[in-house]
Amino acid sequence: MNREILDIVYQMRPISLQEMKTVRLMNRIDTKYLVTSGQLLAILQGVHERYYAQEVEGNRLSPYRTVYYDTPELTMFTIHHDRHLVRDKVRVRTYVDSNLSFCEVKHKTNKGRTKKSRIQVEPQPNITELPEVASFLAEHQPYPVKSLQPTLETAFDRITLVNFEKTERLTIDCNLQFNNLVAGTKASMDNLVVMELKQDGRARSLLKEVLLELRIKPFKISKYCIGICMTRPEVRQNRFKVKLRRINKLKSIS
Repeated sequence: MNREILDIVYQMRPISLQEMKTVRLMNRIDTKYLVTSGQLLAILQGVHERYYAQEVEGNRLSPYRTVYYDTPELTMFTIHHDRHLVRDKVRVRTYVDSNLSFCEVKHKTNKGRTKKSRIQVEPQPNITELPEVASFLAEHQPYPVKSLQPTLETAFDRITLVNFEKTERLTIDCNLQFNNLVAGTKASMDNLVVMELKQDGRARSLLKEVLLELRIKPFKISKYCIGICMTRPEVRQNRFKVKLRRINKLKSIS
């Protein structure tokens, strides 16, 4: 992580995890962006005086680890690739600092809405072997539980910002690493940053104004799908090629 970026983040006014729970975005719009470290620095320089940085036990950079589950045929990846509106993702997310892990199912409807269900779990190589997790997965996603296997591990560091008006929240994921648990291959998106803006659709956004000035446009990206493409180049990925070219172009100039 660029030292200048961390310096700006630590100069921002802090907000606690408890205070973050009061940020309720009732008419939420989610937008993703892919930027270089240099672009992120320019973004932070434009907004840092009007945003809080989440702080947990003195830390503003929080490590995350996520293991995605799929069938051996990569059914969930293929459904996303083929642009089906209704789709699911199954993952175990670990908040490294607090050593808490949750099994999560993200279900996207044909209306574009995402519903997330989760339960806390004790990490182990394959959480589907835990009876309570097997019951949870059987209830919340459509695939036979025994067909699910650990497929891709991602690791990244997250910065979370919220504006003073508490009408939007921004997550900034950097140092993104991929480890394919089936193929044994690895890849990374060093010096690239995935940002997700969650905002109240009715409110003015300083961040969006800064992004417009910098000519940074939204970029839909799934960490799971991109991670599979980068670690399993032999799988069918025609519809992700434009995104992969964009990633490679940004990597070359970052």
